[in-house]
Amino acid sequence: MIVDCAIYRDGRRSEGPEDLSDALANARAAGGFVWIGLHEPSEREFGKVTEEFRLHPLAVEDALKAHQRPKLEVYDDSLFMVLKPVVYEPESDAVSTGEVMIFLGDGFVVTVRHGEGAPLGVVRKRLEQQPEMLGKGPTAVLYALADASVDHYLDVATELGTDLEELEAEVFSPEGGGSRNTASRIYTFKRQILEFRRATNPLALPLTRLANTGSFGSVLPYVDDSARPFFRDVSDHLTRVNESVEGLDRLVSDILSAHLAQMSVRQNDDMRKISAWAAMAAVPTMIAGIYGMNFDHMPELHWLWSYPVVIAVMVVLEVLLYRQFKRRGWL
Repeated sequence: MIVDCAIYRDGRRSEGPEDLSDALANARAAGGFVWIGLHEPSEREFGKVTEEFRLHPLAVEDALKAHQRPKLEVYDDSLFMVLKPVVYEPESDAVSTGEVMIFLGDGFVVTVRHGEGAPLGVVRKRLEQQPEMLGKGPTAVLYALADASVDHYLDVATELGTDLEELEAEVFSPEGGGSRNTASRIYTFKRQILEFRRATNPLALPLTRLANTGSFGSVLPYVDDSARPFFRDVSDHLTRVNESVEGLDRLVSDILSAHLAQMSVRQNDDMRKISAWAAMAAVPTMIAGIYGMNFDHMPELHWLWSYPVVIAVMVVLEVLLYRQFKRRGWL
């Protein structure tokens, strides 16, 4: 469905007409642009937009089906970019992603939102309060959406770092490290980081192209050259995010390895304790077994003090074994 449609002239908003072709014609005639926002449109709803703005069928297919990686594609009449905004849910400590598809062309911007994590409404309101920036044209919309998404990546990375510190403290605590749910929590956290990386890592190349830096930099149509420094700033922020995500991923792998090592050490300690107690139980069992045999001629069998002496020998041997195991740390 079409959520919003407006024409912007010199950074000022005016409501667009219901007919999309009239909106585009009016925007171009006034030297402005039209911005149409859609939320999970059906093929029929998006068909008219496709026809009026001559969007490429491959990009339209991506916009309708969603589940795309962040990317930047250049077609004859438009530029197509995919962003994956990330949402952190503190109640469940989970990371979820949405999708924003942006069509940029001569005098128009078409944004398609999938999911609830996209910052389109907030970005539009913020831009409308900055007419100087909005007056730069469709490029300002593309920059604002990319900047808002990457800035939110930084917030999510900070939240994940805080959760990882709590998880680390639990793993290395005397009681929590042996919990049965600890390994499951670590693995779930690693899955959240993987989901985060799928949104941030592929975005590096599109931003490099927009910033016109590096070996993949290039001059792109429908992008104002004066916006290059702004896209370089967004690219720098994304680099910080990717470095943070890489660090989180390495650290959670180290925590998982440390947890497994702790569990192995504790199992070894338990086995040593069990072995020590079994050895201590074997001595009196052996002596009792020998004296429990039904033979008539056994040493001290009919001696008055045989029973107390055997019990005393058992106690002495048990004490000696206990002290020996205790000294070696087995008990």
